[in-house]
Amino acid sequence: MSEFKRIPPEQAQALREQGAVVVDVRDPQTYAALHISGSKHLDNHSLHAFIQGADLDAPTVVVCYHGNSSQGAAAYLISQGFSDVYSMDGGFELWRTTYPAETAQGTSE
Repeated sequence: MSEFKRIPPEQAQALREQGAVVVDVRDPQTYAALHISGSKHLDNHSLHAFIQGADLDAPTVVVCYHGNSSQGAAAYLISQGFSDVYSMDGGFELWRTTYPAETAQGTSE
């Protein structure tokens, strides 16, 4: 079984530009206030549908607040059959300062 990889925002951005799926596991209100452009919000309510419809081999980058919760979520996705999963170190807080123009407001896209 493969394991997820921890990556910095710069590598997450490179993967994103190549079409990786970015999922955000922060709470819905925080996600709606500001998130990575094009990311999908995942929580206990949307997780099952996401897994059912996902390409398990597509690169998937998991983002949380500071890079801790995303590690657990990334490990869970690996356990569900995903093969190319990344946890972004520093979380959205580091992304926001690194790529302020690559953020959006609103609910899941």
